[in-house]
Amino acid sequence: MRLGLIGLDNTHADHAIRHLNTERALGDVRIVALCGGTAERTAQLSGQGGVEFGVDRPEDLIGRIDAAIVMDRDGDLHRPHAEPLLKAGVPVFVDKPLAGTSADAEAILAAARTGGVPVTSSSALRWAVEAMRDRLEALGPIRSVVATGPVQRESPYGGVAFYGVHVVEMALHLLPPPEGEPQISVLPGGVLAVARAGAAHAVLNLVERDADGAVPFAVQVTGTRGVLAEQLSLGKDYTLPALRAFAEMVESGKQPLDEEALLAPVRMLEALTRAVPPR
Repeated sequence: MRLGLIGLDNTHADHAIRHLNTERALGDVRIVALCGGTAERTAQLSGQGGVEFGVDRPEDLIGRIDAAIVMDRDGDLHRPHAEPLLKAGVPVFVDKPLAGTSADAEAILAAARTGGVPVTSSSALRWAVEAMRDRLEALGPIRSVVATGPVQRESPYGGVAFYGVHVVEMALHLLPPPEGEPQISVLPGGVLAVARAGAAHAVLNLVERDADGAVPFAVQVTGTRGVLAEQLSLGKDYTLPALRAFAEMVESGKQPLDEEALLAPVRMLEALTRAVPPR
């Protein structure tokens, strides 16, 4: 499977090159083309993974790859980078978030329908939560999922959305899409948001980063018969499950997440962005 990688400013691009080209973790799935970086960054990644060629525009990849990965840090770039490929029938994995706005996210999904191909998007932390699923049955029906993680209001890559998307996807992954607007409380050092999701609550506990570091990612699932709480340990291979889910999607033609699951985090991030101005 020949992949194009678009958006090289994210460290996830280094992980993708290492996993797919250097370690060959997914067999014949490899990145053959790069797009969207400086000459220096393109040369660096090419040297790490033996990438075959670079292009100036995502459209230049059409007909030369089997699928694409969009990895820009700024979610506002995801629609212009993914849309032309999807319309041309190229499956795409959009690294978190799917888009900067609900309108852009819906346009990406519409492009996939037009091109007749699957599309997916996810935070790497979503799959860390998925790995807990086999231990949840003993808890009984889920009544709340509390996700904790850092936030950085001044991030130039979407403000609260840049780190906040991880917490949002952790909180929503085990629940149906939220109903209505979340209730949001903003304090100087953090943000707490609560949304109803089916018969449970999704709770986002966003803690402001400071000069000494950041709070670790953690999740607590409460059911009618018990509680499971874990601090998530991000090893060096934490981005690999998302790449594996993408490769399986391309091979099967089936999206790992349906459209509502893809849209729900973007809608939640929009609500947070409206409520949490930069400091």
